[in-house]
Amino acid sequence: MAKFLLGFMGVGKTTVSKYLDSQYKDMDTIIEEKIGMSIAHFFAQYGEAYFREIESQTLRELLAIEGDTVIATGGGVVISEENRTLLKRNRQHNILLVASFDILYHRIQNDNHSRRPLFLKQSKEAFYQLYKKRMCLYEDLADLIINVDHQSPEEVARIIQNVNKKKTS
Repeated sequence: MAKFLLGFMGVGKTTVSKYLDSQYKDMDTIIEEKIGMSIAHFFAQYGEAYFREIESQTLRELLAIEGDTVIATGGGVVISEENRTLLKRNRQHNILLVASFDILYHRIQNDNHSRRPLFLKQSKEAFYQLYKKRMCLYEDLADLIINVDHQSPEEVARIIQNVNKKKTS
């Protein structure tokens, strides 16, 4: 089954995925290819609700992939009850990457490449509330939780690989 990396935006899901599987799938990239524009532009033009529909469709497609692959999810994939139900069917393969709010906030604030719509239009306090709400949803789906605060992406990937080796031994 596919390994799904879950976690809040900015936690490093895509970066860690690159170290786990050179053929990894990134949900946000797949969605951007489908919609023909950046997620930020899509949010601005069509809204979050329509984006979440496309995200759910993409998740269903990724869950149908046979074999071992690594999939970096978007940070909001857990918002939809349908998506949470789908991810619960992937038990034993959902990996949650967590970081403290302050570290994530700093990373996102300084990321000039990915301008995240939900970050840009909220105060720090509102963004913290979003973080807390989503953390509860992620934790309910996670089979393995790794704190990435003071670890490099390579170190996080090694932890995941070592846990997987122990499961298969």
